[in-house]
Amino acid sequence: MTQQGLRVPDDLAVVGYDDIEFAAAAAVPLTSVRQPREQLGHTAARLLLSENEPDHEHRHVKFQPELVVRASTAVRRST
Repeated sequence: MTQQGLRVPDDLAVVGYDDIEFAAAAAVPLTSVRQPREQLGHTAARLLLSENEPDHEHRHVKFQPELVVRASTAVRRST
């Protein structure tokens, strides 16, 4: 982006997904959406293990993601 003369977050906001470890350590710390990984893993395991139970029912499970705001995004300034 610097080759095109763009600056993060002044000209362009960047948001990642899954909040990997590198996100906070990037040259411009990356705003990211964080998933509840541990909860996802536990729920997936429980669903998988219950699959062979006689009273098994298919379920749709939703998780609440979290927005982790870092330096790659900024409040838009009026011009």
